[in-house]
Amino acid sequence: MKKIQMLLMALLVLAINACQPAYESVENDPMQTRIYTLDNGLKVYMSVNENEPRIQTYVAVRAGGKNDPAETTGLAHYFEHLMFKGTKQFGTSNYELEKPLLDQIEALYEVYRAESDAEKRAAIYHQIDSISYEASKIFIPNEYDKLMAAIGSEGTNAFTGYDQTAYVENIPSNQLENWARIQADRFENAVIRGFHTELETIYEEKNMSLTRDSRKAYEKIFSLLYPNHPYGNQTILGSQEHLKNPSITNIKNFHKTYYVPNNMVICMAGDFNPDEAIKVIKRHFGQLKPNRNLPEWKVEAIQPSQEQRTAEVFGNQAEMINIAWPFPGQSSQDSEMLALLDMIVSNGTAGLFDLNINQQQKTLRVGSGLYDLADYSTFMLMGYPKQGQTLDEVKDLMLAEIEKLKKGEFDEYLLEASINQFKLSEMRQLESNGGRVDMMLDAFINQTSWKQEVERLDRLSKVTKEDIVAYANKWLTDGYAVVYKRRGVDPNEIKIAKPAITPILTNRDSVSAFLAEIKQVQVKPIEPVFVDFNNAIQSCDIEGKWPLKYIQNNENQLFALEYRFEVSTHHNKLLPLAFQYLDYLGTAARSNEEIQKEWYRLACQYSARTSTINTQITLSGLSENMPKAVALLDEILQNAQADEKAFQSFIAAELKSRADAKLNQSTILSRLRSYLSYGKASTKNVLNNQELKALKADDLVNAIQDLLQYPHSLRYYGPASQQELAASLAQVHTLPASSKPSPELVITPTITTETPKVLFAHYPAKQIYMSSESNLNEPYDASQTAIINLYNEYFGGGMNSIVFQEMREARGLAYSAAARYSDGGRKEQPYYMMTYIATQNDKMKDAMDAFDDIINNMPESQAAFSLAKSSMDATLRTARITRFDIFNYYDRMQRYGLDYDIRRDVFAALPALTLDDVKAFQQRVVKDRTYHWVVLGDENDLNFKHMQERGKVEKMSLESIFGY
Repeated sequence: MKKIQMLLMALLVLAINACQPAYESVENDPMQTRIYTLDNGLKVYMSVNENEPRIQTYVAVRAGGKNDPAETTGLAHYFEHLMFKGTKQFGTSNYELEKPLLDQIEALYEVYRAESDAEKRAAIYHQIDSISYEASKIFIPNEYDKLMAAIGSEGTNAFTGYDQTAYVENIPSNQLENWARIQADRFENAVIRGFHTELETIYEEKNMSLTRDSRKAYEKIFSLLYPNHPYGNQTILGSQEHLKNPSITNIKNFHKTYYVPNNMVICMAGDFNPDEAIKVIKRHFGQLKPNRNLPEWKVEAIQPSQEQRTAEVFGNQAEMINIAWPFPGQSSQDSEMLALLDMIVSNGTAGLFDLNINQQQKTLRVGSGLYDLADYSTFMLMGYPKQGQTLDEVKDLMLAEIEKLKKGEFDEYLLEASINQFKLSEMRQLESNGGRVDMMLDAFINQTSWKQEVERLDRLSKVTKEDIVAYANKWLTDGYAVVYKRRGVDPNEIKIAKPAITPILTNRDSVSAFLAEIKQVQVKPIEPVFVDFNNAIQSCDIEGKWPLKYIQNNENQLFALEYRFEVSTHHNKLLPLAFQYLDYLGTAARSNEEIQKEWYRLACQYSARTSTINTQITLSGLSENMPKAVALLDEILQNAQADEKAFQSFIAAELKSRADAKLNQSTILSRLRSYLSYGKASTKNVLNNQELKALKADDLVNAIQDLLQYPHSLRYYGPASQQELAASLAQVHTLPASSKPSPELVITPTITTETPKVLFAHYPAKQIYMSSESNLNEPYDASQTAIINLYNEYFGGGMNSIVFQEMREARGLAYSAAARYSDGGRKEQPYYMMTYIATQNDKMKDAMDAFDDIINNMPESQAAFSLAKSSMDATLRTARITRFDIFNYYDRMQRYGLDYDIRRDVFAALPALTLDDVKAFQQRVVKDRTYHWVVLGDENDLNFKHMQERGKVEKMSLESIFGY
C-alpha cells in the first residue's frame, strides 16, 4: 500500500511539474535567472530578490533609432512618448467617437508633410489644431499615468536607444496582475492621440540636446565611423527637418512591424513567485500576435579601419577632442577583450591614461569609454585641454599611450586587478533590481546567451597580456575618427518656431471604464515597514577613541566605512580643494603612482566631501581588502607630501575648470538657483581666483592635517561582525586622537522673498531655463509633513500631477516642469515654494503666465486627488530603507530634530486627509505668494518687458554667481 501511495505521489509531482512552463537557467548564476519563451515568441527574464516588496520591470522591443524610416528619423523616440497616450480601452471616454477625428488628423499630417509652401502649411496646421481640440473633448490625458498611480507604480519612464526602446515601471509586488493586464493592452492596442502637443515636447528635448556638445561630438563620431549604417547616418532624436514633418501613418506601420511578441522581452527582478508570475504573463501577453515576417536585420561585418577621418563640431561649452575606433558589436566573442582593453587604457585610478596623463596633469583630463551597441561597438577617447594647450597636443598625448598599449608597455597586474574591478562592479549591480533588469535587457537586445553573461568573469580571467596586445594591434589602427569640438556658433542649428496651439482639454475627472475596473480590483495590502533606528543601528566605541555606528551586510562581500568630521566649509573653505589635491600626492613611503596602483589592486576606493554641514570620507570596496585599504587611507591622510610641481599644475587646472564651468548651461543654472536661495552668501565659502593663485602647496596639505585634529566618528556597513570590525580597526585605523573640540554648526540663512524680482543671466541657446522661489520664513513643523507631501504629490509630483498635465500635456509648453513646497532640509531652515521649467525662448511669457495661473488657482479634481493619495499610500507601504541608506536617513531625521522615522506619522495621517484639506493648504500657504525668479537664456532672443512684469530685472554676471 505504501509503495502504491509513494508511486501515486511521484506521478502527481511529475504531473504538476509538467504543467509548469519550461524555462532556461544557468548553473552558478548569482541572480538565479529564469528565462521563459512563450508560444508567440515573447521572452521573459525573471530574477527573485526579496529585499523590498516591489518588482522592477522593463517591457522592451528590439527596435530603436536605427529602425527609423529614413524619411522620418526620430520616429522610434517620439513613438516612445506616444505609448503613454493610451489605447482603445483607456485614454479615451469613447474610442468610437474619437477614431474618425484621429483619422482626420493622421490624413492631414500626410498632407502637411508633403506641402512646402509656408502659408499653406500654416493653414493645414490650423486645421490639425482645430480637430485636435475637438478630439481632446474625448481624450483623457495622462490616463496611463493614472493607471500606474492607481496600482502604486513608481519610476514610470521609457528610453530609446539605437537598438531598443524600453518601458520602465517599478510596481508593488501585489499588483503584478493589474500591471500585466495594462501593459499587454498598451502594447497590443496603442492609439496615437495628443500628437501635436506631444510633438512640442519632442522639439523641447531636441533643443536641449543642441546645448549638449558631447552629444554633438559622439553623433559626429558615429557619422564618420558608420556612414552606411543608421548608427552613423541618422540620430535617435531625428533631424530637425524630419521632426517638423512627422507621419502618424509611419508610426502605425512601425508599431505593427516591431511591437510584436517575437521582438519583445519582459525583464523582472524583485519580490515575486516566478511560477505564479509566468502564469500571469502568459495569461495577458500570450494573446499578442507575432509578426512572422519580422524584418531581418543584416549587419555587415566590421573590419579594422584603415582610413583616418576628421570633422569639427561647434557649441558653447568647453573645447574637447574625441578619437574613436569601430569594433564588432556586443554579441561578438571578443567583447570581453574590448572591455579589458578599455580598463587598461583608463579605469579612473591606474590605467595608462590615469597614471601617465591625468595624475601627471599633462592635460585638464582625458579618459576612454565604450559605446557598446548590438551591431558595432565604439572605443572612444575623450580629452580636454589645459589653458593654452591645443586639441592636437591632447590628441598626441592620448595616441602615445595607445602606442604603449600596442607595444605591451603596461603592468601585467592590471589584468588581475581589472577582474577584481569587474567582480566589484557586478556585486554592486546585483544589489539593485534595476541593475539586474539592465543585465537582462542587454542580453536580449544584443542576442547574447545568458550562459555567456554568467560566465563573463570566468572568460575575462583567462585573457592574457599577449591576447590584449594582439587584439590592440589588430583593431587600434591609424584608421581612427577624430572630432574636434570647438567653441563657436553651431551652423546646423535651426530654430523651430512656436506654432499656434489651442490648449487641449485636460478632462481631469473623466475616467474610462478600464481605469474604473483596475481601481476596483482588491489586492492583499502590503504592510509598511518603518526604520527602527534603535534596532537597525548598533553603536559602540573603538578603543574609547572613535564612536562607531554599525549595520551588518548579509547580502554580499562589499563594505563601506565612513569617517565623519563635524567640520564644514564654513570652518575651512580650503578642504574641498585640499581633497582634490590629495589625489596627486604621494607619502613619505610611497609615490603617487604606487598609491594609485595599490587602490586598483585592492578593488577599493575612497571619496571625500566637505559640505556646509560636515566632512565625510567614505572608503568602499571588497571586504576582504578593507584592513589594507584603511591602512592606506590613513597613511595618505596623515603623511601626504606636498609637491610643488603637482600643485602648480593643479591650480592651473582648477582655473581652467572654473572657466569651463561658466560655459555649461546646467552648471550656470545650478549656481543661479543657489544664489536665488542664499544671495551673496552662496559663494562665501568659495575662494576667488586671486585667493586661489595666492595659495601655497603646504596650505592644502595643512588643511587636511588641521582636520585630523578634530574628533571623528565612524559608520560601517559590511559583512564583518561588530567584534571582528572593532578588532580590525583597532589594528589598522591610526588617525590621531582629537586635540580640538568639534566646532559649532554654522547655518547659512536663506533669502526672504520680500519684493518680486528676476535674476537674469545670459546663455546663447534656443532653450530657456527658469526657476522661481518664494521664502516667507515659515518655520519647519513636522506635523505638517503629511499634508505637504500630499499637496506636492497632487500638484507637482509626477506625470499625473497638475503641473505635468497643464504645462506639458495640455499646453505643450515644456519638456520638463516641476513645482513643490519644500522644507529647508533641517529644522532651523524655513519652508519655500519653488518652480522649474525648461522651454523654448519664445514660450517664456506663456510658461510664466501658466505657472502663475495653476499655482494661484489650483485646479481641483477629486479623481486626480484620489490617485495621488493612493500612490502615496502605496509608496509608504512598499518603500524599504536599507543598507548604508539607513545611516543617511537617520542623519536626515536628526536634522529635523527627530529620533524616529517620520513616515510612520505620515502613514497614520494620510487616510483622513481630503481634497478639501489640500485646497485649504493651497489657499492658506501657496496662493498669492511673492516670488524671486531666475532666468537663464539668450538676451538677444528674449522679451525683457515680459520679465519686468514679474519684478525688477537684475542682470547677473557669471562672476557674481560663481564667486570667481
